[in-house]
Amino acid sequence: MKKKDYAVIGLGRFGGSICLELSKEGMDVMAIDLDPDRVNDFKDIASHSVIADTTDEKVLREIGIQNIDHVIVAIGDNIQSSILTTLMLKELGIKRITVKAQNDYHEKVLNKIGADYVVHPERDMGRRIAHNIISSNVLDYLELSDEHSVVEVKAGERMDGETLVDLDIRAEYGCNIVAIKRDKEVLVSPLATEVIRGDDILIVIGADKDISRFEKNLVVEDD
Repeated sequence: MKKKDYAVIGLGRFGGSICLELSKEGMDVMAIDLDPDRVNDFKDIASHSVIADTTDEKVLREIGIQNIDHVIVAIGDNIQSSILTTLMLKELGIKRITVKAQNDYHEKVLNKIGADYVVHPERDMGRRIAHNIISSNVLDYLELSDEHSVVEVKAGERMDGETLVDLDIRAEYGCNIVAIKRDKEVLVSPLATEVIRGDDILIVIGADKDISRFEKNLVVEDD
C-alpha cells in the first residue's frame, strides 16, 4: 500500500494538534504557516516545515503541494484566506481536502467550492479527525483516557469473511472487539466464531498504541 503524504496549512491549536497526531502515527506531514515562529515549533515534529502564503498559487507550486495526497486547511480566523487556499488546492488537483470551518456560513461556502470534508474544531477533536483522515473506514474515535480509546471502524475488505478467531485481534494487537453493528442489529460480546462481513461496524477498545497498529494493518485501505 502506498504511503500517503499530508500537508497541514495553519499551525494554530487545531492545525497543530492534527499535525502532531498524524506525525505520531508515522505519516509524512508538511507543516505550513505564514508565522515563522509556528513553523519553527514544528520543524522537529513534521517531515517538512514551510513558511508560505497559501493563497498564492505560484508559492503552492514551488513548495510542491500538488504532490500531496491530502491537504488539511486549518487556517485560523481569516475566512477569506481559508476559502482562497481551498480554491487554489482544487485548481491544483489535490485529491482530498479537509477544511476547518469557522461557522455554518463558512461551511456552506467550502462545500460549494469542493472541500471534501469540513470540520468544526469546537465540535471535533484533533485526534478523532486525524484518525478519520488516515482512513475513511475509521468512523469515530473516543478517548477514554490519555492512553486508551474506543474506535468505531468499518470492517472493510481485509476482514471480510474472517472470523474473530482467524483474526486473533486480542493476541495480535492487544485490542478487544466489544460489539459488532450489523444493519439494525448490535452483537454485544460477539462469539469468537462470528464471521465478519465487510460492511460490519466494529467497536474496538484498547490502548492507543495497540489501536494504531490494528488500524494500520487491518483498517486502512487504499482509496
